[in-house]
Amino acid sequence: MSDVLALESFVKQFKDLKTEIAKVIIGQDEVVTQILISIFSGGHALLIGVPGLAKTLMVNTIAQTLGLDFKRIQFTPDLMPSDILGSEVLDEDRRFKFIKGPIFSNIILADEINRTPPKTQAALLEAMQERAVTVAGHHYKLSLPYFVLATQNPIEQEGTYPLPEAQLDRFMFAIHLDYPTFDEEVEVIKSTTTDSTVKLNTLFTSEEIIGFQHLIRRIPVADNVIEYAVALVGKTRPNSDAAPELVKKYIDWGAGPRASQNLVLAAKTHAAINGKFSPDIEDVQAVAFGVLRHRVIKNYKAEAEGVSEEHIIKSLF
Repeated sequence: MSDVLALESFVKQFKDLKTEIAKVIIGQDEVVTQILISIFSGGHALLIGVPGLAKTLMVNTIAQTLGLDFKRIQFTPDLMPSDILGSEVLDEDRRFKFIKGPIFSNIILADEINRTPPKTQAALLEAMQERAVTVAGHHYKLSLPYFVLATQNPIEQEGTYPLPEAQLDRFMFAIHLDYPTFDEEVEVIKSTTTDSTVKLNTLFTSEEIIGFQHLIRRIPVADNVIEYAVALVGKTRPNSDAAPELVKKYIDWGAGPRASQNLVLAAKTHAAINGKFSPDIEDVQAVAFGVLRHRVIKNYKAEAEGVSEEHIIKSLF
């Protein structure tokens, strides 16, 4: 099949996928789109929102419709790296045998990732970057496709550990979930307080998802679009000559080269789902908030004056 036909097939399947997810998830259309963009771009996503906004249900629903194996890890202060990766145990023949942990799955929901100490958070770093883990000197490949979708509660600071910058940088998107609108909340209450259950159809296979990931990487990008993405990321660095006054005043640390990679990849996927054969500057801008939000580290002055990451990123356009 030619890439043009494959892209047309992808657009149709993507629309069907959104319709299927909407059977369970009411509203949150932009959030679902961003999660799916990160999946088809081969990236990971961090969902930030207060409890009760159906973050876990959303991830579970997406895993079901994509036909992927799904595991949920509840992050707690006493969680150990071996609880995630697995560990070696002595079997009855007194030989060491590796028991795989929950990380060996296609979609990992790292629930409340900031409730566990950095030592345990770091257990995810190799898996997220290399799609492999090393335990007791042995290297184990993870089955593809592989995604980490982590959730973080923004309001409870007690008993939480901020994610290190290296960990945050591994996430393609940081996605903020807002409360539903009045009409959406009415619809949620109607659908969740009855005894009816929704049957979800599986619309993709693992091989199809991997195929579409390769297809998206083959999408051509004009040099001016790549240069725009790199320039946009460069402007977030306060010590750069290109940085605007707002960045120099309110940002401690800007985004690294991985942000530029993610901007271009996500822009390709954003173009693809809208039936375009190549991304333009508007596609880069459409994904910029999700890609840059967690990569610009505000200083105390920004916190004190209530300046948001979104306001700073918007000023870069």
